[in-house]
Amino acid sequence: MDVTTNGNISFWYADIGGVPQKRPALPGDREADVCIIGAGYTGLWTAYYLKKADPSLDIVVVEREFAGFGGSGRNGGWLSGGFGWSREKYLKTATRGAVVDMQRAMAGTVDEVIRVAEAEGIDADILRVDNITVATNRPQLERAREEYQFYLDWEMPADRMEMLSAEEAARRIRIAGVEGAFVIRDMARVQPAKLVRGLANVVESLGVRIFEGTAVNGFTKGRVETERGTVRAPIIIRATEGFTAGLPGHERTWLPLNSAQIVTEPLPEAVWREIGWEGHELLGDAAHAYCYAQRTREGRITMGGRGVPYRFGSRTDIDGRTQQATIDALHAILTRLLPQTKSLKIVHAWCGVLGVPRDWCTTAGFDRETGIGWAGGYVGLGVSSSNLAGRTLTDLVLRRETELTGLPWVNRTVRPWEPEPFRWLGVHSMYQLYRMADAREFGGLQHTSKLAAIADGITGH
Repeated sequence: MDVTTNGNISFWYADIGGVPQKRPALPGDREADVCIIGAGYTGLWTAYYLKKADPSLDIVVVEREFAGFGGSGRNGGWLSGGFGWSREKYLKTATRGAVVDMQRAMAGTVDEVIRVAEAEGIDADILRVDNITVATNRPQLERAREEYQFYLDWEMPADRMEMLSAEEAARRIRIAGVEGAFVIRDMARVQPAKLVRGLANVVESLGVRIFEGTAVNGFTKGRVETERGTVRAPIIIRATEGFTAGLPGHERTWLPLNSAQIVTEPLPEAVWREIGWEGHELLGDAAHAYCYAQRTREGRITMGGRGVPYRFGSRTDIDGRTQQATIDALHAILTRLLPQTKSLKIVHAWCGVLGVPRDWCTTAGFDRETGIGWAGGYVGLGVSSSNLAGRTLTDLVLRRETELTGLPWVNRTVRPWEPEPFRWLGVHSMYQLYRMADAREFGGLQHTSKLAAIADGITGH
């Protein structure tokens, strides 16, 4: 499938006039109360809540590229408030009630992000919508039903969820071969680049200094060494998510997992009438190698998925450029689910990385002895989770004991990933088995393929 633009960070920047000019770099050595490494959602939310809590704080943010260069400006725009990590793993160090509290806190991020956006005048095309996960074969429908029951068992309010029959699902979105769907309410669609750029402007207006084009070479207690000078600060926050492996000493902390997207030209009204999708729902499927999509403000469709999941040695992409094979695979998913789109042009393709801890469960923490904090490893749920991270880190830095500082993700320790080539082999084997499992299920298998369980076991997913 031919594509007009490949890379150039993401379509979301093309949508707002192109990649922004960088703010000035760090002009040399300086001191601050807080130094935040990374100007994505996590770093900016942390700076925002810290500055709101204590306006006297001198906060510096250092960013290698520009605010929103990474996953914050490239994601699928799902403000979900979801809890996509293993509750059982958190239960090893917490009570069931504490895990439920964390689930509720994550869900509450949707309202909080919308509240701040409205209060601060951030226009990010935010629209409250449902999330619909469609099933297009019998095993997928089985998993959707299991997920629905699982959430009920974990005290998700019943009025937030619904199982749809094939007919009910088709009335929402006319997915080819749909057999049913699982719906979760109270989520939102956003334009990611608008959100992160708006948040950066707000943080800057509060007096936070954002230095772009400033690569960090390393950091220790009280010092952040950059190519432009040293920032001395008693509090340092690592907010580097999918780019964490690029920091010295953190090569195996979090694995940078690739995810890619394509976006169509605006759909003619006649095609929208064929498709439906009048509720602008966030759209995913129940395949093992799942996809994620949204209907954008101006009537395009974005479709995302894993593509080539991991680059050897934790390497990252160059300005969002992705492989042709990934573009073709995403186009195949789009046209399989929505054959009404077959004649549409694909105008932009891009990719980015998301952070994955060894146990696939997000963490946030702060070491009072060193003054170093961190948050991330969101495994694809960063649009909402980063907001909770910013509020949690604020409470930890200010030494406030709150409901947030007692949540199970706080100060969890996770073992590092294996050295190469083992992590490359593990991740690629996992996704190859997922693809094989999906192929068997599309081929007529009437239950979930056992290959998926083997895939999960390989990497502890």
